[in-house]
Amino acid sequence: MSESKHSLFLTWLAVAGLVWCDAARHETWAQPRARQDSSRVQPRNVAAAAPRTAEAARRAAMPAKAPALPPDFEVVRDRWQRIKPPPYELNVRGRWYDPYNQNKLKGDRPLFGQNTFLIFTASADNFLEAARLPTPSGVSTATPQSQNFFGDGDRLLASETLRLRFDLYHGDTAFRPRDWELRVTPVFNFNYLDLRESNVARISPRNRTDRSDRQLAFQELSLEKHLFNLSDRYDFISCKAGIQRMFSDFRGFIFSDFNLGGRLFGNLHSNRYQYNLAFFYQLEKDTNSELNTVFADRNQQVYLINLYRQDFFTPGYTAQWSLHYNVDRASIYVDTNGFPTRPALLGTAAPHTVRAFYLGWTGDGHLGRWNINHAFYQVLGNDSRNQLAGRRVRLNAQMAALELSIDQDWKRYKASAFYASGDAQPFDAVARGFDAIVDQPFFAGGQFSFWNQQAIRLLGVNLVNRQSLLPNLRSSKTQGQPNFVNPGLLLFNLAWEAEWTPKLRSVLNANYLRFATTAPLQQFLNQAAIRNDIALDFGLGFIYRPFLNNNAIITLAATALSPLGGFIDIYQSPQMLYSVFASLVFTY
Repeated sequence: MSESKHSLFLTWLAVAGLVWCDAARHETWAQPRARQDSSRVQPRNVAAAAPRTAEAARRAAMPAKAPALPPDFEVVRDRWQRIKPPPYELNVRGRWYDPYNQNKLKGDRPLFGQNTFLIFTASADNFLEAARLPTPSGVSTATPQSQNFFGDGDRLLASETLRLRFDLYHGDTAFRPRDWELRVTPVFNFNYLDLRESNVARISPRNRTDRSDRQLAFQELSLEKHLFNLSDRYDFISCKAGIQRMFSDFRGFIFSDFNLGGRLFGNLHSNRYQYNLAFFYQLEKDTNSELNTVFADRNQQVYLINLYRQDFFTPGYTAQWSLHYNVDRASIYVDTNGFPTRPALLGTAAPHTVRAFYLGWTGDGHLGRWNINHAFYQVLGNDSRNQLAGRRVRLNAQMAALELSIDQDWKRYKASAFYASGDAQPFDAVARGFDAIVDQPFFAGGQFSFWNQQAIRLLGVNLVNRQSLLPNLRSSKTQGQPNFVNPGLLLFNLAWEAEWTPKLRSVLNANYLRFATTAPLQQFLNQAAIRNDIALDFGLGFIYRPFLNNNAIITLAATALSPLGGFIDIYQSPQMLYSVFASLVFTY
């Protein structure tokens, strides 16, 4: 373990050294070039002419007067009130409820003084979904004479989220980093779930099959301070503390969350490099809304360093290297619906601590006409007592993803592949199944994929969690601990996107899913033979923006999962699963 830490530290020390050498080389070469260019400009050799008359000689001998200001020069101490811009469309002064014209609530003019602005954003997210999922009948089925382990899987989910965001900041121009910024984002959520079986919405069979819940949370509550500039090209260093958003790579494969932490960030070399050094002291999440609680400790810390390099090797391609360290300490937790979450009901349910290092290389950009996005992560560390292995295990798992796409006029064609390693030997001392910290991958269809969009329940844990690709047998993505003894995944994806009009876009998506290995599932279910094929996953969605902006976005989609051998072996049913949802987002 100590050798792994030393190796990772030395690797990042070498990368940081290369970055500073590259920046120093650029500055070292730039200064001689500037001196060389300036030396080529020769001053004009103007011969001094003698005055022709005595009066001219007397005037030449007089001391020179200070240059007078031009007649149109005037010192303006209030540039927002005294300067009247031309009356063209962009300068129309609007009312407080009008976001399209000059408005103090949108930061078009200072709230007070000359450089302090407020940007207020309000959004309402309305979500409605009907779906069919494998749903256990529980100890007391809601359908009389039902003999099967899995009952009626139809369900209805409705969620209403109201988000208000206040950005109060001090700054000079749009290009210069803000001097300071205070950001507050309270969020209110109401959700309703209606099922056809008992013991699912809540643990007690005496409760009804439906459930409603509400939550008020602070998703952002942070203060950002600009520390100092590194060059006259707005290279800078800033820090930010409080509840803030962190999206640690291009597609959210490892860590994507709003949580409590501190972050040092900035750029170098004329913005060719960007970097983050961050620490997060995780807050507990609400069970049903997955928003932050106020302010319960999660017993988890996340450290991360990442570095971006634009135009790496070729223009248009950005590379990123990162190191995450997740410490998820032993704890006992039962969620608000009454289900045990930590430790998960998986094998030997005992509190345990997970320490995981993620070393990653990701990239995004284009090579000629081809758009490319890729990722590779290696996990090292240990789990003090993995439930399925029943012992302390060492972590050694990998994840890889590649997406290629090409644009043809108003159409885009995509092909992608995703691999997460599985653990073929669940009882040995090495856990080889890949798991993330808190992932939210925009990959292989995203919300237009049934496998990615739905949480599929399996005996007290989830085969896959909502907005995740990993079949990690975890009790909850936000409240549960990572499990590195899992079956892993192999995914192939084809997609076709079309911009029918500037207002309407469609996405057609298809996935083939396969377990990397089924040994952990055979151990967990005590089932001798489970095939590797999971399912075929289809999705079709439409995104409509009626005002040609993001003030109103309407999304309609339908997805389906056609089970193959492995999924049928687990759930004992070839029945097709589906979901249909509508999302209406209105933003001020």
